[in-house]
Amino acid sequence: MKKSTRTILLFALLLSCFTFVNKALAQSKGNLNDVAFMHGHWQGTFNGGPIEAFWAKPAGDNLTGFIRMMKDDKVTMYEMLIFEQTEKGPVVLVKHFKPGLISVEEKEVSDRYSFIEAKKEWALFEKQDGSIRIIYEKRGADQLVLQRGKQENGKWVFADLFVFNRVK
Repeated sequence: MKKSTRTILLFALLLSCFTFVNKALAQSKGNLNDVAFMHGHWQGTFNGGPIEAFWAKPAGDNLTGFIRMMKDDKVTMYEMLIFEQTEKGPVVLVKHFKPGLISVEEKEVSDRYSFIEAKKEWALFEKQDGSIRIIYEKRGADQLVLQRGKQENGKWVFADLFVFNRVK
């Protein structure tokens, strides 16, 4: 085989490897379809009271949702969750409100979680400061679970935070 032929073959091989790796990296970024499984109306209990969530279907560059927490027939907390598509993948923007729609975070501040990975009906996000990870997981047709994870002895340990059942 001629040297020029070997060079061309080597270049073609490297180009195909680069294309494969680039495609794999692009896919690992994730998109809003990775969290579309959350769509719907959900209810559960939390801290001795009812909790209710609703997520709209993805539209354009976002998926919007909210959670309402109550106790003794009074709201204790509202939580807005906005999944926005970015070049690096989806991010979750979370803002908490006390009764009276009084923001817990500063006016221009929201908790921000970056996409890590997704599988079928399962997605993992990490808080911007790296302190918390959240798993969104659909367990069967009618259960949605949000798990909170934290580092313990160098490993991520997760526990169910909210367990919702589909409202029919």
